[in-house]
Amino acid sequence: MVLSQLSGSLKGALSRMCNATLVDQKVLDDCLNEISRALLQADVRFETVRRVQASIKSTVNLQALADGTNKRRVIHRAVVAELRRTLDPGKPSFAPTKGRKPASVVMFVGLQGSGKTTTCVKYADYHRRHKGLSPALVCADTFRAGAFDQLKQNATKAGIPFYGSHTESDPVKVAVEGVDRFRNEDACDLIVVDTSGRHRQEAALLEEMRQVADATRPDLVVFVMDASIGQAAFQQAQAFRQSAPVGAVIVTKMDGHAKGGGALSAVAATKSPVIFIGTGEHIPDLEAFDAKSFILEELTKENFTLRALRKLFRAMLSMGPLGQLVSMIPGLISDRFSEKEGQAKMKRYMTMMDSMTDAELDGTSTKLMNKSRINRVARGSGRPVREVVDMLEEHKRMAKMMSKLPNVKRPNDINHLVNAIPQPLLNQFGGNFGLQSLIRQMGAQN
Repeated sequence: MVLSQLSGSLKGALSRMCNATLVDQKVLDDCLNEISRALLQADVRFETVRRVQASIKSTVNLQALADGTNKRRVIHRAVVAELRRTLDPGKPSFAPTKGRKPASVVMFVGLQGSGKTTTCVKYADYHRRHKGLSPALVCADTFRAGAFDQLKQNATKAGIPFYGSHTESDPVKVAVEGVDRFRNEDACDLIVVDTSGRHRQEAALLEEMRQVADATRPDLVVFVMDASIGQAAFQQAQAFRQSAPVGAVIVTKMDGHAKGGGALSAVAATKSPVIFIGTGEHIPDLEAFDAKSFILEELTKENFTLRALRKLFRAMLSMGPLGQLVSMIPGLISDRFSEKEGQAKMKRYMTMMDSMTDAELDGTSTKLMNKSRINRVARGSGRPVREVVDMLEEHKRMAKMMSKLPNVKRPNDINHLVNAIPQPLLNQFGGNFGLQSLIRQMGAQN
């Protein structure tokens, strides 16, 4: 999950609102205050947060709603709609198409260190794999030593033709030669041009950017920006848009970064459409960005996270003898959790989880828990590394099982068990019917 901590906080605020016995103005205000805190903690600009809160308040007039109106649904829809508007300044003016002749030219700009060169390769590879285009890469970054070698290495790995020079220092000449070569060969329909970056925004960079753009006449200029700068993205994106015809933005390093929400909202505030987000170091780690689907996905999808596993353990420990629970729900937990030793193991696992960060507890990517994180959790909990690995394996097993839960329509007589599980956790099982289905399913397998 991208922005797992932010989406988790937003879902928590909406869940508490939905679970309230009576939805009145105080419940709405509390929900909006929680949402505002979550956005501020994600480094979203204060002005944006204030506008989001005011807009939702003006949209949701509880007193004016007709009797019988589902107030929870009205509030939820208003929150989703406003967050979508916050991140959606519109679509880019151009998108590459398969078979175009002459080939489309897309020029990449940005500061050094933003991941621009790698993103060029990702962008080309994405359009080849998902859109069927035949891309080529041109390295017009003659400022940074090793830029051409980096692009050459990644392009070769991705199997994409490339052009560049170790000896030519004029970026305009290299860019023109590369674009002309690939257009003359008539073997590609998308040419991606990488340009020089700097450690900071400066006149020389902007002037060089203008010269390359004038010479290659790109169909689209893409600004690549590092998510870690958060709301400072507003000034960067605005400055680049004023200096060059930037038509789209790609935000990199979004894989779990706390400031990702600030970066996305700041870029949107400049009316620059975000077209992709970078979610990792590997070439396929590039996701198409659509504000509507992004918001809906982040706020509605349920994943069996480590935090959910901790809640499950806590609920199970409060239900009495573990052996009785295992007999009631065969297969729900593995044989390693039986009777007294099983309870002790759950408590140790919960201690390990207490040493984990929010991003680790709420994350869904197995890549997140690397060796250094596992070692840190082991030290923090005072447990051996192998036990942390065992805990992660148990979570992986249960997550896989949860993903296979079917929908059912007829409840089973297990209300005493359902009532013992906290509502947020019950949602992870697919609600009452989902848990009932799980119990029948596991029982049928034994």
